[in-house]
Amino acid sequence: MTNRLPHSLRSDARDNRERILAVARTTFAEQGLDVAMREIARRAEVGPATLYRHFPTKEALVTTVFTEQMAACTSAVDEGLADPDPWHGFCRMIEQICDIHARDRGFTAAFVTAFPRATDFAADRARALDKTAELAHRAKAAGKLRPDFVLDDLIMVLMANSGIRATTPATTMATSRRLAALLIKGMRAEPADPPLPPAVRLPLTVVT
Repeated sequence: MTNRLPHSLRSDARDNRERILAVARTTFAEQGLDVAMREIARRAEVGPATLYRHFPTKEALVTTVFTEQMAACTSAVDEGLADPDPWHGFCRMIEQICDIHARDRGFTAAFVTAFPRATDFAADRARALDKTAELAHRAKAAGKLRPDFVLDDLIMVLMANSGIRATTPATTMATSRRLAALLIKGMRAEPADPPLPPAVRLPLTVVT
């Protein structure tokens, strides 16, 4: 009994951590990031002390929850860069990014939030944006992406995409796909296109 006790405690701790993460994923997807840590603990059926033992801060919980989505975003950009047709790669990247974010509006909130102590999350986001800038540069050089597109326009796309409110997940995804198609048409370079209004700097919000 004594020999098995430490293993049992480790198993219980792992179960608690996985349950917390599962509940947080669902809750953030439904409500965004404003949900209180105490509410997540209640839904996960653990005490607040257990929650904070695994995730000392809210940003630690948020960034852990969205690790997979961040990796998926980076993968989508990598696939776009690997496409021999930069415009096709850019369009496919926009479609995939919108799809990822439409499935979980909490992820969009996390993506546009500054987490001062979550250096890994910030570094992953910076890499994804740097690669997006490179893909956009290639699409512009090919004459397909309008020359006044800037990286902040991608943030604007994500914000617009996260504003979709539909009655079912299927309707949300269908609406997101249509929005992506409309936005891509607006990004395509056309000889007669008038210039866009000045770009707007969209700073990251700060988690509290």
